[in-house]
Amino acid sequence: MRILTLIAGLIILSVFAGRAEQFLAGFEDVPLMPGIEPVANAGVAFDSPGGRIVEAYATGAVTPKAVESYYQAALPQLGWTRTGSLEFSRAGERLTIELQGQSPVTVRFALGPAQN
Repeated sequence: MRILTLIAGLIILSVFAGRAEQFLAGFEDVPLMPGIEPVANAGVAFDSPGGRIVEAYATGAVTPKAVESYYQAALPQLGWTRTGSLEFSRAGERLTIELQGQSPVTVRFALGPAQN
């Protein structure tokens, strides 16, 4: 399993090295997977007393499995701890990724304060 994670990480790094890394708007620490594009005017971002709340959408002709594999490999390299299949936490925040459709797939990114 560690070898697969290492291989996936190297693949991701090689993809990032080959292009200027793009991050999802409002998420300075969540990369935009190659093959998906942000959905304009579909998100929301604001600060609350408990922390920031951000929601964004992206879509593309990729499979749900590809999205899942990409974010499970990429986010831990950026300091996110995986707490579920597509749930992550870091520094008091919780990131949830939801997938809709098959191909094209729509990806919903939701960030909010972690539940204590």
